Amino acid sequence: MQEEIIIRDCHSFAKPEEVVITHSDINIVVDFNHSIIKGKVTHTINNITGSEMFFLDCKDIIIEKITTGVEEKKTTFVLATPQPFKGSALEININKDIDIVTIYYQTTPQSAALQWLKPAQTAGGKYPFLFTQSEAILARTWVPCQDSPGIRFTYDAKVKVPIGLMALMSANNSVQKTDDGNYSFSMNQPIPSYLLALAVGDLVYHPIGKRTGVYAEPSEIEKSAYEFADMEKMLIAAEELYGAYRWEQFDVIVLPPSFPFGGMENPRLTFATPTILAGDRSLVSLVAHELAHSWSGNIVTNATWNDFWLNEGFTVYFERRIMEKLEGKSYNDMLTVLGLHEMVQTINQLGIDNADTCLKLALNDRDPDDGMTLVAYEKGFFLLLLIEKTVGRERWDRFIQDYFNRFAFKSMNTEFFLQYIESSLFNNDKSQLEKINLNKWIYGTGIPENIPQVVSERFVNIDKCVKELAGGKKAIEIDTNNWTTHEWLYFLRKLPIDIPLEIMKELDDAFHFTQSGNAEILCAWFQIAIKNKYKNVFLALDNFLMRVGRRKFLVPLYNALLNSEDLKQYAKDIYAKARQNYHYVSTNTLDERLL
Repeated sequence: MQEEIIIRDCHSFAKPEEVVITHSDINIVVDFNHSIIKGKVTHTINNITGSEMFFLDCKDIIIEKITTGVEEKKTTFVLATPQPFKGSALEININKDIDIVTIYYQTTPQSAALQWLKPAQTAGGKYPFLFTQSEAILARTWVPCQDSPGIRFTYDAKVKVPIGLMALMSANNSVQKTDDGNYSFSMNQPIPSYLLALAVGDLVYHPIGKRTGVYAEPSEIEKSAYEFADMEKMLIAAEELYGAYRWEQFDVIVLPPSFPFGGMENPRLTFATPTILAGDRSLVSLVAHELAHSWSGNIVTNATWNDFWLNEGFTVYFERRIMEKLEGKSYNDMLTVLGLHEMVQTINQLGIDNADTCLKLALNDRDPDDGMTLVAYEKGFFLLLLIEKTVGRERWDRFIQDYFNRFAFKSMNTEFFLQYIESSLFNNDKSQLEKINLNKWIYGTGIPENIPQVVSERFVNIDKCVKELAGGKKAIEIDTNNWTTHEWLYFLRKLPIDIPLEIMKELDDAFHFTQSGNAEILCAWFQIAIKNKYKNVFLALDNFLMRVGRRKFLVPLYNALLNSEDLKQYAKDIYAKARQNYHYVSTNTLDERLL
């Protein structure tokens, strides 16, 4: 069976079967005054077919000149007509014997990967901040590259930033600021472009363990270090499950609130939202998720974004195994039941016959970001859980570890994976394969009937409490001692759709939801409050929408507001004020409904 997968990616102009990048040298200056990055990137290439044309992806970048060879002989190029969401093909004329191409360029303020923050938008309020978000196809907006998850390269970088700021990348990082603002980086393991990352700001470092630590703004560092105190334990647990960690260091940087995701698994430096700083370490399963990506996604990578479930399904499964190892089976069961509820809600919203509810996506004429729903995460997880329950955990674990080792630093697509698992795990046993029905799970819409059933014993008590409330018991009389965030979320989701205002106030007075410092609980509570027009939350909701840019929270909250005829204008007004604080990834999703 062929094990090197080279697939032409519909979201990239690159032709890696002809010419492929093997290493990149990036040399850039970060200019906060003009909100641009300026410099050059030198690509070392393998001209497989002796081609005289080298194709790169490029969007909202100004190309100044391009040279070839170590002697930097100037060459000609064409920046093709831009296409929606994909940008332009950068077509570079090369000699078939050339193996080095250097592009001098600068970004523009429209470069979507780059989030430029003013001092007032940071925790400290004194210094500006920059962070990148390259997934899915935004690396091309800050570095001309072959922007496909199926193409891997190593890189070195030199970055110049204003004195007093620290630069960090998805590479080896300094733990202290330099005196002159110059930083050097190396990433010796090959990565795809979506894992290329840069952050610049007033940052400090706090070590957690021998291989783990956290970066944050000075005002956030102590609570960040407290929240992530178990990172080293997580890393050890992950290695015990599926083999050695291959990236030397696992650090987390806590970004300003406008970061659009919960986390981003950039190698050696996970980007994390401050919304996981709940103060009680209750949301650290997100860190386990990003750590799990160090195997599923970063080591074995989806070949195209149509195969996104291979990254995320495995990662959710691995994340929950890590949390089970650290916190016990009952914890895993809670995460699994909540994940099922969220998946059902997502699929119902999309429509059970919607093609986006398939695991194998068909995003050829769409922005791949459109397909990054919970379906890939949770439906992918439940398929892998079904396989575990069919073949047994011990056999399944051996398969996963072998899978990560055999395909390390390679790409995987759905079709190849199916061939591999049918022969390597199932030995083409038709009875087991029919029992699972892989094709229905992967190519079928909706939720298959043979989805594994999981019961959370800890949630059984929550069901009892909700029934007691419905029977007239006062909220203050419910024993909520030692409830985790997950139990609170389950409780909120089990409440009736329509709740009288006096009961809303009783719940709020008893449990102080509106004053919660936990973003997950706040988001769930706000949705209930919006539906029931509980006006006591609106000052807190204003502050939340102005401050938090995480798309997971913004989308359901704005949708809830827009679904209320009385609150549509409020939604548009607050969005007009808050939009400047959000990353492109979030505004790209929200603009259509709110502008």
